[in-house]
Amino acid sequence: MSELLEPTPSQTVGPFFGYGLPFPGGGDVAPAGHPDAITVHGFVHDGEGLAIPDAVMDFWQAAPDGSRTGSPGSLRVDTSDGRLLGRDGVRFTGFGRVGTDGDGHWALRTFAPAPDAPYIGVCVFARGLLHHLFTRIYFPGAADDALLAGLSPERRATLMARPESDRVFRFDVRLQGDEAQETVFLDFV
Repeated sequence: MSELLEPTPSQTVGPFFGYGLPFPGGGDVAPAGHPDAITVHGFVHDGEGLAIPDAVMDFWQAAPDGSRTGSPGSLRVDTSDGRLLGRDGVRFTGFGRVGTDGDGHWALRTFAPAPDAPYIGVCVFARGLLHHLFTRIYFPGAADDALLAGLSPERRATLMARPESDRVFRFDVRLQGDEAQETVFLDFV
């Protein structure tokens, strides 16, 4: 004698708990103080253009030499209490994870992508999404890329980081909007 339960709506992504996903130094993909490091930063906005203050973004990329192995094991843990201390600060990891702040801002310190993989892969988790979203960050002067070549100029522009100053780039993510506003998101099948 079991009761038939009605289906319920899917849960959206988040909210996120600060102790579970972002970690100290999560945006420091390049070794600390490296002269070739670049900073990429931006904001995450919803369809109304409002900042999303609690999104989480994962980043991954090939090393400047094209290597895709990263540096597993660079996270340090306090052996007395198991608390994550952050990265060791000396190795390129190829992976970053940051949360947006109260203004929807995020920042990543890394290296410019390799010519054979001229982008930084991004995964966005945010409230209101039923599933995470994938996109890419390309930089001015990026080599020929099949994805970019297949997009209209307006859509291509949503994947391009804009130079702001020496070694600093801006890349905003817009979760909804018209073709000139909404970031291009990718499906992987």
